Amino acid sequence: MRYRFLRFPGGKVKAVTFSYDDGCRADIKLSELLCKYNLKGTFNLNSAWFGKDSTAWHLTKEEIQKYIIDAGHEIATHGAEHRANGNLRPIDGIQDVLNCRLGLEKTFDTIVRGLAYPDSGIRVLNNGATLDKIEQYLKELDIVYARTLGEINDSFDLPQNWYQWMPTAHHDNKETMDLIDKFLALEEQSYAARREPRLFYLWGHAYEFSEKNNWERIEEICQKLSGKDDIWHATNIEIDDYVTAYNSLVYSADNTRIYNPTLKKIWLDIDGKSYTINPGETLKI
Repeated sequence: MRYRFLRFPGGKVKAVTFSYDDGCRADIKLSELLCKYNLKGTFNLNSAWFGKDSTAWHLTKEEIQKYIIDAGHEIATHGAEHRANGNLRPIDGIQDVLNCRLGLEKTFDTIVRGLAYPDSGIRVLNNGATLDKIEQYLKELDIVYARTLGEINDSFDLPQNWYQWMPTAHHDNKETMDLIDKFLALEEQSYAARREPRLFYLWGHAYEFSEKNNWERIEEICQKLSGKDDIWHATNIEIDDYVTAYNSLVYSADNTRIYNPTLKKIWLDIDGKSYTINPGETLKI
């Protein structure tokens, strides 16, 4: 075995995900657009906000359940009070994330394990906060990934550090449409000896489409990314869970046997040949 590469479900080499913040009323229209094009996304909520002044701006509990959860999307934490982790003492950061997780889980009878850093996130560090401290307390709070901001991930890489998950671009970035074209044009064999899977990850706030009166932009984005046979459409947590399962595969010393201890079917490429491994199966190659 020279090279081994992850493949997404169905043996696909590419994946697409969306991440939208704050639980605003425009999320309803965005969710309906994603569903229309068979796309999936993660909606990052502030537990102290949903239902607050709901007729004007925030979603109600019932709307979150109907238009986000029941539609197959993920809900993730965004801080109970939308406070930047990088500007908080660790004890305050722990409290804001934990309160958000507890609030969402109790309200929606579910398990919430994702985070999008609120406000300036981890781009600025003050009051004793460090990246190591933040990552450590997120792990202890059973948060498995955290989306950050500040750059463009034009290589479409999966994160090396899931607590510093950099999306591809904001939907209004002037390069976004070109990045989509670049992503769609990628072919598996063009990766040569670097045949890693590729991810297009879009983020933003749905209220921006209403404020700028440019809902046609996100519909164009959805149209361009949908209906492709080589793309897996998933939520943030589905991507994290799948990659975690892939990384849990167990190999014999001579690489001739692979055991899948997880509950997920896993696809992978070994030296240019495709394999699948069912849950509990030991594959001989």
